Amino acid sequence: MATWSQIYLQDSASPLMEQLSFFHDHTMMILIMITIIVGYSLNYIIIIKFKNRNMMHGNTIETIWTLIPAITLIFIALPSLRLLYLMDDSNEALITIKTIGRQWYWSYEYSDFMDIEFDTYMLNEEDLKMNSFRLLDVDNRTVIPMNTEIRMLMTASDVIHSWTIPALGIKSDAMPGRLNQSTLMVNRPGFWYFGQCSEICGSFMPIILESTSTKLFIKWLSNLI
Repeated sequence: MATWSQIYLQDSASPLMEQLSFFHDHTMMILIMITIIVGYSLNYIIIIKFKNRNMMHGNTIETIWTLIPAITLIFIALPSLRLLYLMDDSNEALITIKTIGRQWYWSYEYSDFMDIEFDTYMLNEEDLKMNSFRLLDVDNRTVIPMNTEIRMLMTASDVIHSWTIPALGIKSDAMPGRLNQSTLMVNRPGFWYFGQCSEICGSFMPIILESTSTKLFIKWLSNLI
């Protein structure tokens, strides 16, 4: 069962990830229908007698097998273009967080608040607790408020990294000398969302976002200032 569970997407925790899951299901249904039709056609060709093997042309069938794939691609392209627009759409964010990819760890800066900067290192095995996750847990979790539009700014100080959280449907490259931007909004409180650097940077760089209410987020900020 563990092997089968790995082929599914993670449960969505943001509106964007919900749309990505819907598009995945939509595309998979079309692919399954195509597979069934092609499999049936191949089986039919194998078992029948080749009575029309000398037929050299057929305008009707050629028109059909040209139009049907074109219409199928339209049904896939339209929701895909809509989803690409939603992923690039930058709404007016209430909070801006800058993350800097460094070798072996991430640095975070809350640009809207003064003197709030911290680094997140992966926990060593001797520091793990009973409820910790090996190779995924960090010493400082990044706290964000739920139902709030957040702008994430990504850059790097050494090599190319990739700030990725699958449950939120976000994956953005952090490149030296360049500032990339993504937006996210979490609609579930009280959860930890795990991610990791998705580039071949040669190091484990885990990411943990902790979703809280606005009241708890303000309390967390007051403890850092």
